[in-house]
Amino acid sequence: MKHLIIYAHPNPKSLNGQLKQAVTALLRQGESEVIVRDLYELRFNPVLSSADMAGQRNGQVSEDVRTEQGYISWADCITFIYPIWWTGLPAMMKGYIDRVFSYGFAYRYEHGIQKGMLSGKQAIIINTHGKSHEEYRAIGMDRALSLTSDGGIFTYCGFDIKHHFFFDKADWATTATIAQWTDQLRVALNR
Repeated sequence: MKHLIIYAHPNPKSLNGQLKQAVTALLRQGESEVIVRDLYELRFNPVLSSADMAGQRNGQVSEDVRTEQGYISWADCITFIYPIWWTGLPAMMKGYIDRVFSYGFAYRYEHGIQKGMLSGKQAIIINTHGKSHEEYRAIGMDRALSLTSDGGIFTYCGFDIKHHFFFDKADWATTATIAQWTDQLRVALNR
């Protein structure tokens, strides 16, 4: 399987960085081809410009976007690894989606009906957040996060979401907790 990892966290030693390393190692133990796109390391420009928007309307994208779209086209499964900040995607990941998941590549309209163009591809989403699951559940944030990312981005573009992990209380994660999360990832990646 061709597996792409799209990672967004500025600190390679962060919990998200540890999860990226774990996922990469687990996939490479199997028979997967693995490519990692570390958006901060790449210094990916997340700012959707008016030139980007005009180009998208005409089916033209910049070279950096074309490169990322090539990786997405190549992949059978894409794992997105990023923290939840301010109840959403970090600006780097949001900007990546704004620019790379462009009209005509990730979605289009046919006779006024939206169609996801990335169907046939699987997605695994790995998020960390500081609050507990109980706190998010009590205010409905768990459902809101799933709705906005899973429905509003990934399935909208045609992905089959294989798993979406929300690892909570990330700021206080112990070595034992991280080992449990890694075991969950191992099981998910081997399915």
